[in-house]
Amino acid sequence: MQLIRRRGGIVTKRMWREVRAIPTPPSQRILAHLTRETVTAICAMTLWVVAAAAAAADDSNERMFMVGGFGTVGAVHSSEDRADFTTGISEATGAGYTNQWSAAVDSLLGLQVTGTFTNQLSAVVQVISEQNYDNTYTPHIEWANVKLQVTPDASIRVGRIVLPIFLLSDSRKVQYANPWVRPPVEFYTLIPVTNSDGIDASYKLHSGRLTQSFVGTYGTSRPDFTSGNANVRRQLSISDTVEFGPATIRGTFQQAVLAIDTLDSLTDAFRQFGPAGVALADKYQVKGKVTKFAGVGAVIDPGAWFLMGEWGKAEYHSVLATKTAWYLSGGYRLAEITPYLTYADVKANSSTSDPGLDISALPANLAGRAVGLNAALNGILGSTPVQHTISVGARWDFMRDTDFKLQYDRIELGAGSPGTLSNLQPSFRGGGCVNLVSITIDFVFGGYGV
Repeated sequence: MQLIRRRGGIVTKRMWREVRAIPTPPSQRILAHLTRETVTAICAMTLWVVAAAAAAADDSNERMFMVGGFGTVGAVHSSEDRADFTTGISEATGAGYTNQWSAAVDSLLGLQVTGTFTNQLSAVVQVISEQNYDNTYTPHIEWANVKLQVTPDASIRVGRIVLPIFLLSDSRKVQYANPWVRPPVEFYTLIPVTNSDGIDASYKLHSGRLTQSFVGTYGTSRPDFTSGNANVRRQLSISDTVEFGPATIRGTFQQAVLAIDTLDSLTDAFRQFGPAGVALADKYQVKGKVTKFAGVGAVIDPGAWFLMGEWGKAEYHSVLATKTAWYLSGGYRLAEITPYLTYADVKANSSTSDPGLDISALPANLAGRAVGLNAALNGILGSTPVQHTISVGARWDFMRDTDFKLQYDRIELGAGSPGTLSNLQPSFRGGGCVNLVSITIDFVFGGYGV
């Protein structure tokens, strides 16, 4: 496995080829999902054995298995002590309320084994250890798939596959491949599901210096979040990536059917309050609703500098609301040092509050419960993130395959909004500013043949 050597970070065409085998991930509940994780691994290993047997007669001197990995060791400080800064809803704790300085937000370790059995058949298994929804670091399987290269430009993969919905989907966990401490949370939390158990197909078209890649993915996911267990069905993603010299543009569309157990319990409780409650339940129910995402991203990286940005809109048609986010980032490489600047924004496109049930129309024995349901509903609607962040930082490639990053973020929360903060305490009030200071060391290793 060839890992990145380039300084300054950013996923360009060249770097994608070097790190495409390393990516992203919902955390899994150990007992509830042990069977699924085990079956995935067994299926992948079984296919490996079959493929290895088929390739046994090949007298090539190339190594059949290659081992590599990546990691980040970091710490982040938050000025907000009544809530936690995290990178997503699959992290239990963060910086701020739980710990002023937290190593849990960005630190992780990934290990990957890639098997190449023939010129057409290969497989990969990747395991990542990072903070999970239950505050454990139990490793989970991020990738486990078999790839058939049908032609030089067409391939099919079966198993656990990364969803190609963001520009950096394939490297969002490999921070050595990225210029910043972490991808902008405003944008990269729009869709918290990062992989799919299913099948994907890709095809490339070439015209001079231009390459166009189409990828279609279909499958299911069962991630665990701090807010509950999710069941994502009929997950269809389509992406179109165009590469021309130092420029890359990607457009993506995804739709899926989503269910989250805790949120469905809330809307089911509303149904017990007659037609008004049923109307609210139908409006905000998550289960069975088709969620959609559309996004576009572009990066230009001629070598001495880079400029990139993404825009996306996630429509949940439920209590999870509809959100739009975007960011723009640029940097300049000065030998081993790459200073950079980023602006990111996320806003709600649907209501962040609802009057709920009419308490005055209810008998006394039901009014108290209705008040609680209304409060729960508005608590979820009100947690829809509205914020923008200005980030300034620098990356220092001080040794081979290793970098040091220092980043400052100033987060401006929308009026009354908690933004992307979590673990909100009773004294927390939305709005205002949050200041972050992050320090990380990223590294990659690989090329070990077995």
